Amino acid sequence: MSEIWQQFDSDQWMVLFIAALLIGMAKAGIKGLGMFIVPMMAAAFGGKASVGLVLPMLSMADVFAVSYYNRHAEWHYIKRLLPMAVVGVLIAIGVGYYVNDAVFTDMIAVIIIGSLVLLILQERTSFSSFMASNKYVAGVFGGLGGFTTMIGNAAGPVMAVYLLSTRIPKNNYIGTTAWFFMIINLFKFPFHVFVWGTITWHSFRANLLALPAIVLGVFVGILIVKRIPELAFRYFVIVMTFIISLKLLLGW
Repeated sequence: MSEIWQQFDSDQWMVLFIAALLIGMAKAGIKGLGMFIVPMMAAAFGGKASVGLVLPMLSMADVFAVSYYNRHAEWHYIKRLLPMAVVGVLIAIGVGYYVNDAVFTDMIAVIIIGSLVLLILQERTSFSSFMASNKYVAGVFGGLGGFTTMIGNAAGPVMAVYLLSTRIPKNNYIGTTAWFFMIINLFKFPFHVFVWGTITWHSFRANLLALPAIVLGVFVGILIVKRIPELAFRYFVIVMTFIISLKLLLGW
């Protein structure tokens, strides 16, 4: 057991456990919290290595989120998003060979800032209805979601833009994103192991040690979500997305 603890220093372990807690809370419905993990983990472990550390924790949390919110999923939205999300993941795998960590972050920030423009536009009922009903818009957001989730596990804001445009209820929003991300994260897993080599037995053992923090985060998140009114929840997601986008773009 001692060799496991020696693979990271104390600061890195602290960041890992904080990230695990935030992942659990995010998967329970506190959308936006999980995105803080992207720059935090990259600073502690490096870009690609951090992505490989985060993915197994996301997959563990997906199981809890799907178990709790399973009945609320809107499968017609998932079916619209998944095909192009798979394409986005495959494109990102190729890009990953040629783009360095700094460019990764810039690409993610630009995509999210673009999403913020759509967040503002979608508050107009006509534009929001267009986004929700147009199958090609779903394909675009599915592709962006697949690309950003493979590059930096950063698809939360992209999915928030599309699903919030549908005026989907809070629990349905959480259940739909829970299922979508569980499917796409499991699809990504083999590529991280066998293509990028960012998930190893050593990194996975560290993820297992962080599992209690993920479980704690899920239960804390569920309690918080129950106490957030529908309208407040919607604007909470928008504000969190804006703050995190600035964090990525400015490198705070």
